[in-house]
Amino acid sequence: MRLGLAALFLALASPATAADLATTARMMGADVLFLRHAIAPGTGDPAGFRLDDCTTQRNLSDDGRAQARALGDALRQSWLPIRAVLSSQWCRAKDTADLLSLGPVSFDPGLNSFFGDPEARAPTLTLFDTTLATLPRDAVTIMVTHQVVISAVTGHSPASGGAVLYDIDTGQAQPVDIPLD
Repeated sequence: MRLGLAALFLALASPATAADLATTARMMGADVLFLRHAIAPGTGDPAGFRLDDCTTQRNLSDDGRAQARALGDALRQSWLPIRAVLSSQWCRAKDTADLLSLGPVSFDPGLNSFFGDPEARAPTLTLFDTTLATLPRDAVTIMVTHQVVISAVTGHSPASGGAVLYDIDTGQAQPVDIPLD
C-alpha cells in the first residue's frame, strides 16, 4: 500500500510526460489549470501603466513567447480535456493565452493582477469566485493569470509559465510541472 501511495504522490507532484498531466488532473478531479503568464522580465508594472496599452506594461520577452508556445504544444500532447481558456486582461497574460493556441480566449477581470494594489484584491477575488461558480466540471478550464491570484486561491506561487491544478469542489490544489520538449 505504501508503494502505491508513494507512486500516487509522485504522479501528483510532477508529471514526467505531457500525457501524465491529464492523468494527474483526472486523479485529483481538477477542473482548473492555473497557468502563470510566461516569462515577462521584471516585477509588477511601470507606474502609470494602462490595461488598454501594452506599451505601458511589462510584457513577454522572446523567451516568454517561446515558453508560451512550448506550453501550448505540451498541453495539446497531454490530451487534457480543455473546456475553455480564460485570461487576465493584462497583455502578458493575454499574449500567453493566445500563444498557447488552444482555442478562443476569453478575458476575465477576476484573473487580473492586484500586485501593488491591495485595495483591488477583494473585488478581484469576488469576481474570480463568480467565474469559478459558473465553470462546468466536465473538463478543465485553463486560467492564465498572475502569481498573486494563484497564490490567493491555491496557496502556491508558481514561477513564470508554472501551473497549478485545482479542484473547484474540494479546493485541493497541486502544483505541476508541464514537461516542455
